Amino acid sequence: MITAKAPDTPELLEAYFYFRWLHLREPWNFPPGSEKDEYEQVSEHRILIDEEQHIIACGRVHLNTSEEAQIRHIAVAPEYRGQSYGQAILAELEQVAMDLGAVRAVTNSRETSIAFFESCGFEIEREAPKELGSLNRQQMVKRFDGKNSPLRHPDWCNELQQTWEDTIPISQHMGIKLKRYTGYRLEVAASLNKNVNLHGTMFAGSVFSLATLTGWGLIFLQLKRLQLEGEIVLGDGNIHYHKPVTLKPSAVAELTSLEGSFTKLEKGKKCPLTLTVEVLDDTKPVAEFVGQYWILPPKRNTNKKA
Repeated sequence: MITAKAPDTPELLEAYFYFRWLHLREPWNFPPGSEKDEYEQVSEHRILIDEEQHIIACGRVHLNTSEEAQIRHIAVAPEYRGQSYGQAILAELEQVAMDLGAVRAVTNSRETSIAFFESCGFEIEREAPKELGSLNRQQMVKRFDGKNSPLRHPDWCNELQQTWEDTIPISQHMGIKLKRYTGYRLEVAASLNKNVNLHGTMFAGSVFSLATLTGWGLIFLQLKRLQLEGEIVLGDGNIHYHKPVTLKPSAVAELTSLEGSFTKLEKGKKCPLTLTVEVLDDTKPVAEFVGQYWILPPKRNTNKKA
């Protein structure tokens, strides 16, 4: 599973700076050390790491003013490009910026990355100073106005939330809310107060339902991305409870844990998918759910006009 975090050990911090140099400075023949500047100590740094603690993406954010955040040094390892990890690390940095009180974010983009930032809601504002003395850049800005949040495809997310509330009544009773969607990772929260048992912890059945809906939601968003239609049903589900939920229940599903192909659905056949969902209590993993989902193709209208 791919995890987003700060490089919070000396080893990870060293690996983070090396990753930055390798992908953002070495291609231009700049020596190690050129990847650092005077803002490192006042910045928030984020990385995406795999299960073996290998960095696959990185980025940095710091405040220019109390309202403006500067995003820099986004890089993704070549073998992971084109899989939404760039959007994922950018979404992490945007969330940090908003947590720090920023109402807008700016970045100085090279020509080759303008399309990427535009797809994530940034707009060109003006020409920026050259990078490394020779590379042309444009300053781009994104305003956090509620409609322009770190949610990828907020229209899809709103539709998912509404679908839960309209067609799965238990979601409202549980306080199910879509928390974040980065393009590859979906985070869903629930209310502990609405799901508490006599021990002051979350009902085991509610934990199962939260995990099931989170997996269902990620598949729903994938159908949107692939421009496919189908009815998502749970065929089988197994969950392992490690610890009780006592604080802030949430669940996370990532595309990296999705097994199966949508090819059958494209051919009008039912499509089996297996997905792993991690349940958290605040930031601590407390349960793991593995669901066997089926996507049923839309029913064809066989009624003929007289």
